[in-house]
Amino acid sequence: MKIGLVGGGTGGHFYPLMAVAAQLNQSPKEPRLYYFGPSPYDKDELTAHNISYVYCPAGKLRLYASFQNFVDIFRNFFGVFVAIWKLFLIYPDVVFSKGGYTSVPILLAARLLRIPIVIHESDSVPGRANKLASGAARYIAISYDDVAQFFPAEKTALTGIPLRPAVLTPPADPFATLGIPNDKPLIYVTGGSLGASKINDLILRSLVTLLPHYRIFHQTGPAKIEDMRLAAQALLKDTQLEDSYYLHGNVEAGMVAALLSASTLIITRAGSTTLCEVAAYQKPAIVIPLSADVSRDQRSNAYAYARSGGATVLEEENLTEHLLAQEIFSIVGNPEKAAEMGRAAATFYQPDAAQKLAAILISIGTEHGS
Repeated sequence: MKIGLVGGGTGGHFYPLMAVAAQLNQSPKEPRLYYFGPSPYDKDELTAHNISYVYCPAGKLRLYASFQNFVDIFRNFFGVFVAIWKLFLIYPDVVFSKGGYTSVPILLAARLLRIPIVIHESDSVPGRANKLASGAARYIAISYDDVAQFFPAEKTALTGIPLRPAVLTPPADPFATLGIPNDKPLIYVTGGSLGASKINDLILRSLVTLLPHYRIFHQTGPAKIEDMRLAAQALLKDTQLEDSYYLHGNVEAGMVAALLSASTLIITRAGSTTLCEVAAYQKPAIVIPLSADVSRDQRSNAYAYARSGGATVLEEENLTEHLLAQEIFSIVGNPEKAAEMGRAAATFYQPDAAQKLAAILISIGTEHGS
């Protein structure tokens, strides 16, 4: 059996594929796995899961005016022909897509070659790639009840978001793993795999107010970490608070597990995979979604998740360091409220999402190969 995986551009698309791949590798069918895309995104993850990388170009589908939109029309057009040729040579029994612009050429080619398609929609509003593929898909997996209205009911099911086993396996002593003393509440701040400059700036402005009371682990994204480090050193000079602030560009899965286990509160963007990880650990959260003119799904994700009671939403357009500190104090300073939010968050988590999706792919792949 051969199974194609596609979807990338961000960790929110790529890493759920790896979670499903981990389950597929345990199947008695021993399927051969292929990842299609313009880049391997994370070569180490592909190697760890015995996934062969297959190059296939793709162009972004931007919501704003850009000359690159014109260039990417031709990149996508060329990508479809490359995808047809690559899929014809490998001819997988099923293609599993997490959406994103990188999936478009492969999904069009799979449809032309009559290869079964399974798609997974992580967000509370459907991405354009998944909407495009929904008519041809054999099975559509979703993570929010809200998004079911956009897909054919007879082939749509709520599965939740597949999470990597490493993220779901916390160490016995997460504080020791992190090298952080367990003397003050720990706040984990993450802007996703690429970071979030507005959240980064907001946290910097809040350090002097927050660090006397909390330790802060701040995942900034790789691009600006040195600038952040220099700015933090200048702000905290002579305050004796420097050792309560921890800066990292990106965080590997094992450390994410330790952080989610050790933290009292999470501050995050509204990427669905991150929200699901927070829910898995039953932690309260403050969610700061991207503005609607930048991302059409984050604001919707944030409020759909917050309806569970597991998070509060702060809009970044109106957010100040005073408002952020006030919200942090109101949650962390009230253990009963924090515990109640954690229990509410747990209702969003579907613990067997990766197993369900792997079983669906094996079933459809077996049917197609027979």
